[in-house]
Amino acid sequence: MFRVAGIDVFLHWSWFLVAAFEINGRAGSYSSLAFNVLEYLALFLIVMLHEFGHALACRQVGGTANKIVLWPLGGVAYVDPPPRPGATLWSIAAGPLVNVALVPVLSGLGFLGRSLGWAETIPNVYALLKAIWLVNVVLLTFNLLPIYPLDGGQILRSLLWFVVGRARSLMVATIIGFLGVAGFIILALWMRSLWYGVLSVFMLMNCWSGLRQAQALSRLAKLPRRDGFACPRCKTAPPLGEFWKCGQCGQPFDTFQARAVCPHCAAQFAVTKCLDCGAPHAMSEWVATPVSF
Repeated sequence: MFRVAGIDVFLHWSWFLVAAFEINGRAGSYSSLAFNVLEYLALFLIVMLHEFGHALACRQVGGTANKIVLWPLGGVAYVDPPPRPGATLWSIAAGPLVNVALVPVLSGLGFLGRSLGWAETIPNVYALLKAIWLVNVVLLTFNLLPIYPLDGGQILRSLLWFVVGRARSLMVATIIGFLGVAGFIILALWMRSLWYGVLSVFMLMNCWSGLRQAQALSRLAKLPRRDGFACPRCKTAPPLGEFWKCGQCGQPFDTFQARAVCPHCAAQFAVTKCLDCGAPHAMSEWVATPVSF
């Protein structure tokens, strides 16, 4: 749709279908359908501000964040903070903090409307303010549930990272997430809610993906490391072994032993990807003293 501060904002096509359904479904909430539209646009704006909180915080700690996608279940900020617990924690916590900051603003508008008698003079506007306040609080409360991949679950993972490390923290967070998903599935069946069911499937898929990532990180952490090299971004020494694949002949090789030249076909590579954080760097930038995390 547009770009702000180098961050592209996209709107998924399904958002329009759900918007039409929700707006028509709440047609009796106001005397004019225009206020239903404004209410849904306010939801869109709050979610977008929340995701910008993630993106800008990620950039602040040296990470990458160039894309936000808004869709019916909320929004996704594609953030890639440095693989450190503090950087990850700030990148995730900044989203809910936007909602926290909106609480006194929206509450102040509500108190102003009550003191000026808007409930009687302009009831649609007053009802809209109350709905926006409720939407913000519900989004804040829901996002802080300690269920992976919600913000609360990722904040929990970041806090555990300080204590038990990167792989184990993700493992614990996803296991707790599975328990939360089970609760949402029961709630969806009890309420016969399609939306809760879709949300449960979404969280289940992310928990499964997170669990597999945790297992991969655990295996990676146990590998022996090569002395004399470290990723410029995450300061982690690369593992010993043939874990890089040649893009030309497809053969695996140890890029640090071969100095970024495939021993099978002699293809040369300008950059080498870090297996721990995924950042690509020239071989000359890797020569450093590693720092464990």
